[in-house]
Amino acid sequence: MGFTLIELLVALGIFLLVAGAAFTLLGSSQRRYQTESQVLTSFQEARLGLDQIVRDVNDAGYPPPSFFQAGFPNLSTKSPFAWSPGYAGPPCQIGTGGGGSCDAPGDFDLIVETDPNPQDPSCAPGCQVQWIRYQLQGTTLMRGAVFKGGNNPGSSTTGSLAPFVQNVVNNSSPAQITQFQTFYPSMFPAGIPVPIFSYTCDSGGATLDCPTAGSGNSPVNIRDVMVTLIVAAPLTDATTGQPRLVQLTGRGRRVNPNQ
Repeated sequence: MGFTLIELLVALGIFLLVAGAAFTLLGSSQRRYQTESQVLTSFQEARLGLDQIVRDVNDAGYPPPSFFQAGFPNLSTKSPFAWSPGYAGPPCQIGTGGGGSCDAPGDFDLIVETDPNPQDPSCAPGCQVQWIRYQLQGTTLMRGAVFKGGNNPGSSTTGSLAPFVQNVVNNSSPAQITQFQTFYPSMFPAGIPVPIFSYTCDSGGATLDCPTAGSGNSPVNIRDVMVTLIVAAPLTDATTGQPRLVQLTGRGRRVNPNQ
């Protein structure tokens, strides 16, 4: 018993409809998988970056000036956090939102002064202190490290900076912030950029936000560094077009005595 031409055409049409739906679903699934994979990769990179920043801050100020050895001036730290400009003179004043006289430490720029390898047996009589810098450039958080030397940690570290965490959107434009707040209303309070770094300082036996610490507002008195990373996935949601953001926070606490 055979099939009529009409029956064949109907069967072919049904087959094409089913195949088209299957391929559409497959394409959508592939796009979603690609988006979710990039989201996961971006957020894992951000978490690893945050953990590294916190470790560097925890080690800040090691070894302290009491470890100074004659003939080896770069084996001890002048301060837990180097500053720019004016490292050779009195410390600058830390501000927020462009205030203060420090370029670094600032909202998006931090220079840690430390020996990251104190147990390295190859160092004799000790490992040289390094300047480790984090600086946001556009949407890329850069990191670099150089051996301490000279009186300008800002310019000394510039050439060492390399991409560290991508798609950091803390310092987005007002238009971008408005777009982000449509989907994430709790992010970007007051509709302004969110500092990556904020600080507390030791002041008169208390620990205060550095800009309000009076005479204690100085890089040499930084006790805590609060780190906030807002990271966007490279691709928007494949279905809704919504940007994919995550906010990660951490706190590094210097444990060494004041310098």
